[in-house]
This record gives sequence, structure tokens and C-alpha cells, in this order.
Amino acid sequence: MHYPCAQRLRLKHLALPSILFAVALCAPDQTMAQGQASPFMTGATSLQTNILAWLTPVAIILVMVLGGMAMANRMSWGWCIGAILGIAIAFGAPQIVTWVRGMFGV
Repeated sequence: MHYPCAQRLRLKHLALPSILFAVALCAPDQTMAQGQASPFMTGATSLQTNILAWLTPVAIILVMVLGGMAMANRMSWGWCIGAILGIAIAFGAPQIVTWVRGMFGV
């Protein structure tokens, strides 16, 4: 005995997985996005996050100490300029790296 409704129901169940498979084949960048991060980049990003987490309170204390030294007139302004440049480089490192990589097309 032949059941046409059962045949259509089987085709419906096969249609969704085959459509999803076709979409996955057409968009390999999105389907393989998890496997593209290298272990080196994961470790480097983790190291950068940890260094910035340690550097934040150190930079705050440094600015407080420099302010106290400036109020007491016991500071060379070279130290102040060096501290400002150091903080700017430390916290702006990701943007600086992106900028340099963009200049050289890497």
C-alpha cells in the first residue's frame, strides 16, 4: 500500500538538513571561524590582557606619585613626560600594532 503523505513527510525531513548543508558549504568562513585562532594568538591575547590588568593600578599609583612630587616641587619634568608616554604606549599597544600592520599590509 502506498502512502503519498508519508512520502512528502520524509521529503520535508530531508529538505531542512540538505538546505543547512548547502548554506554551510556556501559560507565556509562562518562555519570554520572557531578553528582559525592559533594557539599563539590565544596565548598572546591572554598575556596582553593580564599585563593590562596589572598595569592599570600601577599606572594609577604612578600618576598619584607624580602629582605628589609635582606639588612638592621635587620632580624633573622629564620623568613626567616619560611616564605619560609610557602609559600611552602601554595602553595603546593594540592600536599601535594594528596601525603598523596596516601600514605594511600584514
